[in-house]
Amino acid sequence: MMLLDKALQDAVKNVPEALAAGFVDIDSGMLLAVKTVDSHPSEVMDLLAAATGDLFQGPNVTSIENIFKKMRGTEHDKKHYFQEVIVNSDNLVHVFLRSKVNQSYVLTIVCRKSVNLGMALTRARYSMPACENAMV
Repeated sequence: MMLLDKALQDAVKNVPEALAAGFVDIDSGMLLAVKTVDSHPSEVMDLLAAATGDLFQGPNVTSIENIFKKMRGTEHDKKHYFQEVIVNSDNLVHVFLRSKVNQSYVLTIVCRKSVNLGMALTRARYSMPACENAMV
């Protein structure tokens, strides 16, 4: 897990205005690692993995994915339709990226609201391979 800790530390350093980065296994519901620049309530950390799972694998999301797969004739494809989710709150931007190597893994990065969204998304994408490699 030291490689994953380093990859998340680098993500926080390299993504503009990043305050935190976490890596979640949505199949197991586990937050595998997290790096933050501020302290965050433990209740938030406890719910991060579950909320990330809901974003990517909640029943309604799964139903939408299945409808799109059926429309495209790819019902038996194991690939997920939703790969990235951006959530804007009053003060923060939350970027969630599904791993291409293992679709159970999601990198989440939290930035200040003032961040250039395009730059945050680009740098978050750039951070994903180091996280993926840490899990091999």
